[in-house]
Amino acid sequence: MGAPVAAGLMRLGPMAGTLLVALSGVAAFAWLGLPLPFLFGPMAALLVAALFRMPLKGVAPVSEGSRAILGVAIGASITPAMVSQLPAMALTVAMIPVFILFTGLVGVPYFRRVCRFDSVTAYYCAMPGGLQDMVLFGKEAGGRIRTISLIQATRLLAFVTVAPFVLTHVYGASLYNPVGAPMRSVPVQELALMLVLALAGWWGAKRIGMFGASILGPMILAGVASLSDLLHSRPPGEAILFAQVFVGIGISVHYSGVTWRELAGDILKGLGYVVLLALLSAAFITALTLLRLGDPVSIFLAYAPAGQAEMAVLAIVVGADLGYVVAHHLVRIVLIIVGSPLVAPKKVAPPEAKVRAH
Repeated sequence: MGAPVAAGLMRLGPMAGTLLVALSGVAAFAWLGLPLPFLFGPMAALLVAALFRMPLKGVAPVSEGSRAILGVAIGASITPAMVSQLPAMALTVAMIPVFILFTGLVGVPYFRRVCRFDSVTAYYCAMPGGLQDMVLFGKEAGGRIRTISLIQATRLLAFVTVAPFVLTHVYGASLYNPVGAPMRSVPVQELALMLVLALAGWWGAKRIGMFGASILGPMILAGVASLSDLLHSRPPGEAILFAQVFVGIGISVHYSGVTWRELAGDILKGLGYVVLLALLSAAFITALTLLRLGDPVSIFLAYAPAGQAEMAVLAIVVGADLGYVVAHHLVRIVLIIVGSPLVAPKKVAPPEAKVRAH
Protein backbone atom coordinates (compact mmCIF):
# COMPACT_ATOMS: atom_id res chain seq x y z
CA MET A 1 0.00 0.00 0.00
CA GLY A 2 1.58 3.26 -1.13
CA ALA A 3 1.08 6.76 0.22
CA PRO A 4 -1.44 7.76 -2.55
CA VAL A 5 -3.63 4.76 -1.71
CA ALA A 6 -3.46 5.60 1.99
CA ALA A 7 -4.39 9.20 1.24
CA GLY A 8 -7.39 8.04 -0.76
CA LEU A 9 -8.56 5.81 2.07
CA MET A 10 -8.25 8.70 4.53
CA ARG A 11 -10.96 10.53 2.62
CA LEU A 12 -13.41 7.76 3.52
CA GLY A 13 -13.02 8.57 7.19
CA PRO A 14 -10.88 6.63 9.69
CA MET A 15 -13.59 4.11 10.61
CA ALA A 16 -14.69 3.28 7.06
CA GLY A 17 -11.11 3.26 5.80
CA THR A 18 -10.03 0.91 8.59
CA LEU A 19 -12.82 -1.53 7.79
CA LEU A 20 -12.08 -1.42 4.06
CA VAL A 21 -8.38 -2.11 4.61
CA ALA A 22 -9.24 -4.94 7.01
CA LEU A 23 -11.55 -6.59 4.48
CA SER A 24 -8.94 -6.19 1.73
CA GLY A 25 -6.53 -8.05 4.01
CA VAL A 26 -9.09 -10.86 4.40
CA ALA A 27 -9.46 -11.06 0.62
CA ALA A 28 -5.69 -11.06 0.03
CA PHE A 29 -5.02 -13.80 2.58
CA ALA A 30 -7.89 -15.91 1.26
CA TRP A 31 -6.69 -15.51 -2.35
CA LEU A 32 -3.14 -16.50 -1.35
CA GLY A 33 -4.44 -19.50 0.59
CA LEU A 34 -2.86 -18.32 3.85
CA PRO A 35 -4.16 -19.63 7.19
CA LEU A 36 -6.72 -17.74 9.28
CA PRO A 37 -7.42 -15.03 6.69
CA PHE A 38 -10.23 -13.49 8.77
CA LEU A 39 -7.84 -12.91 11.69
CA PHE A 40 -4.41 -12.37 10.14
CA GLY A 41 -5.57 -10.59 6.98
CA PRO A 42 -6.86 -7.52 8.87
CA MET A 43 -3.85 -7.49 11.20
CA ALA A 44 -1.31 -7.52 8.38
CA ALA A 45 -3.13 -5.00 6.17
CA LEU A 46 -3.76 -2.55 8.99
CA LEU A 47 -0.17 -2.67 10.22
CA VAL A 48 1.00 -1.71 6.71
CA ALA A 49 -1.65 1.03 6.56
CA ALA A 50 -0.51 2.42 9.92
CA LEU A 51 3.09 2.63 8.72
CA PHE A 52 1.87 4.77 5.81
CA ARG A 53 0.28 7.12 8.33
CA MET A 54 -3.31 6.14 7.67
CA PRO A 55 -5.37 6.91 10.79
CA LEU A 56 -7.01 3.76 12.10
CA LYS A 57 -10.21 3.62 14.09
CA GLY A 58 -12.12 0.57 15.23
CA VAL A 59 -15.87 0.25 15.55
CA ALA A 60 -16.09 -0.13 19.33
CA PRO A 61 -19.66 -1.48 19.64
CA VAL A 62 -19.08 -4.00 16.85
CA SER A 63 -15.74 -5.08 18.35
CA GLU A 64 -17.40 -5.55 21.73
CA GLY A 65 -20.19 -7.48 20.01
CA SER A 66 -17.63 -9.79 18.41
CA ARG A 67 -16.20 -10.52 21.84
CA ALA A 68 -19.74 -11.33 23.03
CA ILE A 69 -19.93 -13.93 20.24
CA LEU A 70 -16.74 -15.52 21.55
CA GLY A 71 -18.14 -15.35 25.08
CA VAL A 72 -21.16 -17.39 24.02
CA ALA A 73 -18.88 -19.85 22.18
CA ILE A 74 -16.79 -20.31 25.32
CA GLY A 75 -19.84 -20.65 27.55
CA ALA A 76 -21.38 -23.24 25.24
CA SER A 77 -18.28 -25.39 25.74
CA ILE A 78 -18.87 -25.49 29.52
CA THR A 79 -20.61 -28.84 29.66
CA PRO A 80 -20.98 -31.35 32.51
CA ALA A 81 -18.13 -33.34 30.93
CA MET A 82 -15.91 -30.26 30.99
CA VAL A 83 -16.81 -29.47 34.61
CA SER A 84 -15.86 -33.02 35.60
CA GLN A 85 -12.35 -32.27 34.28
CA LEU A 86 -11.83 -29.26 36.58
CA PRO A 87 -9.87 -31.19 39.23
CA ALA A 88 -7.49 -32.38 36.52
CA MET A 89 -6.60 -28.81 35.53
CA ALA A 90 -6.13 -27.61 39.12
CA LEU A 91 -2.34 -28.04 39.04
CA THR A 92 -1.84 -26.15 35.79
CA VAL A 93 -4.14 -23.35 36.98
CA ALA A 94 -2.20 -23.21 40.25
CA MET A 95 0.99 -22.56 38.25
CA ILE A 96 -0.43 -19.39 36.67
CA PRO A 97 0.57 -17.16 39.65
CA VAL A 98 4.10 -18.58 39.45
CA PHE A 99 4.18 -17.82 35.73
CA ILE A 100 3.05 -14.22 36.38
CA LEU A 101 5.75 -13.83 39.06
CA PHE A 102 8.46 -14.96 36.66
CA THR A 103 7.23 -12.64 33.90
CA GLY A 104 7.63 -9.74 36.32
CA LEU A 105 11.08 -10.89 37.44
CA VAL A 106 12.19 -11.11 33.80
CA GLY A 107 10.24 -8.25 32.23
CA VAL A 108 10.59 -5.38 34.68
CA PRO A 109 14.43 -5.52 34.86
CA TYR A 110 14.56 -5.81 31.07
CA PHE A 111 12.52 -2.65 30.54
CA ARG A 112 14.27 -0.79 33.40
CA ARG A 113 17.91 -1.69 32.74
CA VAL A 114 18.03 -2.49 29.03
CA CYS A 115 15.32 -0.16 27.70
CA ARG A 116 15.81 2.55 30.34
CA PHE A 117 12.09 2.98 31.05
CA ASP A 118 10.82 4.49 34.28
CA SER A 119 9.55 2.01 36.86
CA VAL A 120 5.83 2.54 36.15
CA THR A 121 6.20 2.18 32.38
CA ALA A 122 8.46 -0.86 32.83
CA TYR A 123 5.95 -2.60 35.08
CA TYR A 124 2.92 -2.10 32.83
CA CYS A 125 4.91 -3.04 29.72
CA ALA A 126 6.01 -6.27 31.38
CA MET A 127 2.67 -7.50 32.73
CA PRO A 128 0.86 -9.84 30.27
CA GLY A 129 -2.61 -8.60 31.15
CA GLY A 130 -5.34 -7.17 28.98
CA LEU A 131 -4.04 -4.46 26.65
CA GLN A 132 -6.72 -1.91 27.55
CA ASP A 133 -6.34 -2.63 31.27
CA MET A 134 -2.57 -2.22 31.27
CA VAL A 135 -2.79 1.03 29.29
CA LEU A 136 -5.48 2.41 31.62
CA PHE A 137 -3.61 1.44 34.80
CA GLY A 138 -0.36 2.77 33.36
CA LYS A 139 -2.01 6.08 32.50
CA GLU A 140 -3.41 6.46 36.02
CA ALA A 141 0.05 5.71 37.47
CA GLY A 142 1.77 8.28 35.24
CA GLY A 143 3.50 5.91 32.84
CA ARG A 144 4.30 6.54 29.17
CA ILE A 145 0.98 5.62 27.58
CA ARG A 146 2.13 5.46 23.97
CA THR A 147 5.03 3.18 24.90
CA ILE A 148 2.85 0.86 27.00
CA SER A 149 0.25 0.67 24.22
CA LEU A 150 2.79 -0.12 21.49
CA ILE A 151 4.63 -2.76 23.53
CA GLN A 152 1.46 -4.47 24.73
CA ALA A 153 0.08 -4.47 21.16
CA THR A 154 3.39 -5.89 19.92
CA ARG A 155 3.19 -8.70 22.49
CA LEU A 156 -0.33 -9.62 21.36
CA LEU A 157 0.46 -9.33 17.66
CA ALA A 158 3.67 -11.37 17.95
CA PHE A 159 2.19 -14.25 19.93
CA VAL A 160 -0.99 -14.42 17.86
CA THR A 161 1.17 -14.51 14.72
CA VAL A 162 3.70 -17.08 15.99
CA ALA A 163 1.21 -19.40 17.71
CA PRO A 164 -0.23 -20.86 14.47
CA PHE A 165 3.29 -21.66 13.21
CA VAL A 166 4.05 -23.51 16.46
CA LEU A 167 0.69 -25.30 16.37
CA THR A 168 1.26 -26.59 12.85
CA HIS A 169 5.02 -27.30 12.88
CA VAL A 170 5.52 -28.44 16.48
CA TYR A 171 2.18 -30.00 17.40
CA GLY A 172 1.00 -31.00 13.92
CA ALA A 173 -2.37 -29.29 14.44
CA SER A 174 -4.55 -28.20 11.54
CA LEU A 175 -5.65 -24.59 11.16
CA TYR A 176 -8.33 -25.50 8.67
CA ASN A 177 -10.85 -27.17 10.97
CA PRO A 178 -14.41 -25.85 10.65
CA VAL A 179 -14.87 -23.07 13.22
CA GLY A 180 -18.56 -23.88 13.61
CA ALA A 181 -21.60 -25.33 11.93
CA PRO A 182 -23.12 -23.29 9.09
CA MET A 183 -25.86 -20.93 10.25
CA ARG A 184 -28.46 -22.76 8.19
CA SER A 185 -27.87 -25.95 10.18
CA VAL A 186 -28.30 -24.35 13.63
CA PRO A 187 -31.91 -24.42 14.91
CA VAL A 188 -33.59 -21.02 14.91
CA GLN A 189 -34.45 -21.28 18.60
CA GLU A 190 -30.76 -21.90 19.41
CA LEU A 191 -29.75 -18.82 17.39
CA ALA A 192 -32.34 -16.73 19.19
CA LEU A 193 -31.21 -18.02 22.58
CA MET A 194 -27.56 -17.24 21.78
CA LEU A 195 -28.51 -13.69 20.79
CA VAL A 196 -30.40 -13.19 24.06
CA LEU A 197 -27.55 -14.65 26.10
CA ALA A 198 -25.00 -12.43 24.35
CA LEU A 199 -26.95 -9.20 24.80
CA ALA A 200 -28.22 -9.90 28.32
CA GLY A 201 -24.85 -11.12 29.53
CA TRP A 202 -23.02 -8.15 28.05
CA TRP A 203 -25.51 -5.63 29.44
CA GLY A 204 -25.71 -7.25 32.87
CA ALA A 205 -21.95 -7.55 33.30
CA LYS A 206 -21.46 -3.95 32.22
CA ARG A 207 -24.11 -2.76 34.68
CA ILE A 208 -22.30 -4.29 37.64
CA GLY A 209 -18.90 -3.05 36.45
CA MET A 210 -17.40 -6.44 35.63
CA PHE A 211 -14.09 -6.23 33.79
CA GLY A 212 -14.18 -7.76 30.31
CA ALA A 213 -17.99 -7.46 30.44
CA SER A 214 -18.53 -8.07 26.73
CA ILE A 215 -16.93 -11.53 26.83
CA LEU A 216 -17.37 -12.67 30.43
CA GLY A 217 -21.06 -11.78 30.82
CA PRO A 218 -22.17 -13.78 27.75
CA MET A 219 -19.77 -16.58 28.74
CA ILE A 220 -21.34 -16.93 32.19
CA LEU A 221 -24.93 -16.94 30.91
CA ALA A 222 -24.10 -19.32 28.06
CA GLY A 223 -22.29 -21.61 30.51
CA VAL A 224 -25.35 -21.71 32.78
CA ALA A 225 -27.59 -22.41 29.77
CA SER A 226 -25.27 -25.17 28.57
CA LEU A 227 -25.09 -26.83 31.99
CA SER A 228 -28.89 -26.55 32.25
CA ASP A 229 -29.29 -28.39 28.93
CA LEU A 230 -30.89 -25.33 27.32
CA LEU A 231 -28.05 -24.51 24.92
CA HIS A 232 -26.64 -27.26 22.72
CA SER A 233 -24.77 -25.37 19.99
CA ARG A 234 -21.92 -22.93 19.59
CA PRO A 235 -22.38 -19.79 17.49
CA PRO A 236 -22.38 -20.63 13.77
CA GLY A 237 -19.21 -20.50 11.72
CA GLU A 238 -20.19 -17.23 10.04
CA ALA A 239 -20.42 -15.52 13.44
CA ILE A 240 -17.01 -16.85 14.53
CA LEU A 241 -15.42 -15.58 11.29
CA PHE A 242 -17.07 -12.19 11.83
CA ALA A 243 -15.61 -12.12 15.34
CA GLN A 244 -12.14 -12.94 14.02
CA VAL A 245 -12.16 -9.87 11.75
CA PHE A 246 -12.93 -7.50 14.59
CA VAL A 247 -10.52 -9.18 17.01
CA GLY A 248 -7.82 -8.54 14.37
CA ILE A 249 -8.94 -4.94 13.98
CA GLY A 250 -8.97 -4.47 17.76
CA ILE A 251 -5.29 -5.41 18.00
CA SER A 252 -4.16 -3.45 14.97
CA VAL A 253 -5.80 -0.08 15.68
CA HIS A 254 -3.35 0.39 18.55
CA TYR A 255 -0.67 0.93 15.90
CA SER A 256 -2.50 3.98 14.54
CA GLY A 257 -0.05 6.82 14.06
CA VAL A 258 3.01 4.61 14.51
CA THR A 259 6.14 6.07 12.96
CA TRP A 260 9.17 4.37 11.50
CA ARG A 261 11.14 5.80 14.41
CA GLU A 262 8.79 4.10 16.88
CA LEU A 263 9.04 0.92 14.84
CA ALA A 264 12.81 1.03 15.32
CA GLY A 265 12.45 2.02 18.99
CA ASP A 266 9.62 0.91 21.24
CA ILE A 267 8.40 -1.87 18.94
CA LEU A 268 11.87 -3.40 18.64
CA LYS A 269 12.18 -3.23 22.43
CA GLY A 270 8.79 -4.93 22.62
CA LEU A 271 9.99 -7.68 20.29
CA GLY A 272 13.02 -8.18 22.52
CA TYR A 273 10.69 -8.78 25.43
CA VAL A 274 8.58 -11.11 23.30
CA VAL A 275 11.66 -13.33 22.86
CA LEU A 276 12.25 -13.44 26.62
CA LEU A 277 8.57 -14.09 27.31
CA ALA A 278 8.49 -16.81 24.65
CA LEU A 279 11.42 -18.60 26.28
CA LEU A 280 9.76 -18.37 29.69
CA SER A 281 6.45 -19.63 28.31
CA ALA A 282 8.21 -22.47 26.51
CA ALA A 283 9.82 -23.57 29.77
CA PHE A 284 6.47 -23.72 31.57
CA ILE A 285 4.70 -25.38 28.64
CA THR A 286 7.45 -28.01 28.28
CA ALA A 287 7.47 -28.80 32.00
CA LEU A 288 3.68 -29.12 32.27
CA THR A 289 3.54 -31.22 29.11
CA LEU A 290 6.27 -33.59 30.32
CA LEU A 291 4.34 -33.99 33.58
CA ARG A 292 1.31 -34.98 31.47
CA LEU A 293 -0.94 -32.43 33.15
CA GLY A 294 -3.08 -31.87 30.08
CA ASP A 295 -3.36 -32.09 26.33
CA PRO A 296 -0.16 -30.55 24.84
CA VAL A 297 -2.02 -28.26 22.41
CA SER A 298 -4.36 -27.02 25.15
CA ILE A 299 -1.42 -26.40 27.51
CA PHE A 300 0.37 -24.43 24.80
CA LEU A 301 -2.66 -22.23 24.13
CA ALA A 302 -3.33 -21.83 27.87
CA TYR A 303 0.18 -20.54 28.57
CA ALA A 304 0.71 -18.47 25.42
CA PRO A 305 0.75 -14.91 26.86
CA ALA A 306 -1.74 -13.36 24.46
CA GLY A 307 -5.34 -12.23 24.93
CA GLN A 308 -8.13 -14.60 25.87
CA ALA A 309 -10.16 -13.62 22.80
CA GLU A 310 -7.29 -14.37 20.41
CA MET A 311 -6.45 -17.68 22.07
CA ALA A 312 -10.14 -18.62 22.14
CA VAL A 313 -10.22 -18.16 18.36
CA LEU A 314 -7.18 -20.40 17.92
CA ALA A 315 -8.59 -23.01 20.30
CA ILE A 316 -11.78 -23.14 18.22
CA VAL A 317 -9.80 -23.38 14.96
CA VAL A 318 -7.57 -26.27 16.10
CA GLY A 319 -10.28 -28.05 18.10
CA ALA A 320 -8.52 -27.68 21.47
CA ASP A 321 -10.26 -27.80 24.84
CA LEU A 322 -11.79 -24.31 24.78
CA GLY A 323 -12.89 -24.33 28.41
CA TYR A 324 -9.42 -25.38 29.58
CA VAL A 325 -7.68 -22.68 27.54
CA VAL A 326 -9.98 -19.86 28.58
CA ALA A 327 -9.96 -20.85 32.27
CA HIS A 328 -6.18 -20.35 32.42
CA HIS A 329 -6.24 -17.02 30.59
CA LEU A 330 -9.07 -15.81 32.78
CA VAL A 331 -7.12 -16.64 35.96
CA ARG A 332 -4.03 -14.89 34.58
CA ILE A 333 -5.89 -11.71 33.67
CA VAL A 334 -7.88 -11.60 36.92
CA LEU A 335 -4.74 -12.00 39.02
CA ILE A 336 -2.91 -9.27 37.10
CA ILE A 337 -5.83 -6.83 37.26
CA VAL A 338 -6.43 -7.43 40.96
CA GLY A 339 -2.76 -7.52 41.84
CA SER A 340 -1.55 -4.52 39.83
CA PRO A 341 -2.81 -1.84 42.27
CA LEU A 342 -1.16 -3.78 45.11
CA VAL A 343 2.30 -4.44 43.70
CA ALA A 344 2.75 -1.84 40.93
CA PRO A 345 5.14 1.07 41.53
CA LYS A 346 3.65 4.04 43.35
CA LYS A 347 1.99 6.75 41.29
CA VAL A 348 4.31 9.35 39.86
CA ALA A 349 3.56 12.71 38.34
CA PRO A 350 3.05 12.58 34.56
CA PRO A 351 5.96 13.96 32.52
CA GLU A 352 3.81 16.92 31.40
CA ALA A 353 3.20 17.91 35.02
CA LYS A 354 6.92 17.78 35.77
CA VAL A 355 7.65 20.08 32.84
CA ARG A 356 5.02 22.59 34.01
CA ALA A 357 6.42 22.43 37.56
CA HIS A 358 9.78 23.62 36.29
